[in-house]
Amino acid sequence: MVSSALTTHCGGCTRKISRFPKLKIAQTAISHCSYGVLLCFASRPRSPTEKQSAAGAFVPSDMLLSPQSYTGQILQPTSSPDALSQLGYVDGFDEEPPLLEELGINFEHIWQKTLTVLNPMKPADGSIMNETDLTGPMVFCLALGATLLMAGKVHFGYVYGMSAIGCLAMHALLNLMSVSGVSHGCVASVLGYCLLPMVILSSSAVIFSLQGVPGTVLALFIIGWCSLSASKIFTSALAMEGQQLLIAYPCALLYGLFALLTVF
Repeated sequence: MVSSALTTHCGGCTRKISRFPKLKIAQTAISHCSYGVLLCFASRPRSPTEKQSAAGAFVPSDMLLSPQSYTGQILQPTSSPDALSQLGYVDGFDEEPPLLEELGINFEHIWQKTLTVLNPMKPADGSIMNETDLTGPMVFCLALGATLLMAGKVHFGYVYGMSAIGCLAMHALLNLMSVSGVSHGCVASVLGYCLLPMVILSSSAVIFSLQGVPGTVLALFIIGWCSLSASKIFTSALAMEGQQLLIAYPCALLYGLFALLTVF
């Protein structure tokens, strides 16, 4: 039992607690008094210095802005030339290469390769022919399938299937015959570009029938044209002088399959 009266001062207001018969009631009164102290402290007006010190307890001091630093404008980050030079954006996008060059599409090289195939007697540039450019081959394969479709023959699967098998076989053969070796992309590029004369043969099949002596002679001529162009490019790109006829024979077998699809 608490026999004496408890007097507490809460920010200028006085609470008088008289006698309490039980200790639990006295503890409850003391807790209510503490809650009143907190309310009096929270309701008391604070000075700007106290507000800044209270905010500094949760925010670092270097992030706090003084009242005089705010001018009513939106703060914008400042850019320094040193930071931009480290990121590599000083010159902007002017010196970036074109998109086609990043994708590996060079129309000048495509045109030179096409002219080399169309003229078997023209010497081939080994530096250009050694590139893994598949833009022209894809176009010529689609053109061959489209012209066969115009002639009433749906052979897209045969065209792509024989092209893939022929590229793998020629890749294995050229790696055995050459010293430096060759990549799959280079073989596919050369064989695809040399498919252009076969597109001419399939276009002729749309106009007239090739099942006869003129058609057979034209097909043999196209096969020799394709194999001669492919062997010439392979020998110049892989430095295989004196082996053009050895390379022309398997190329003739491959293009003969495409001629059979076109004629029959």
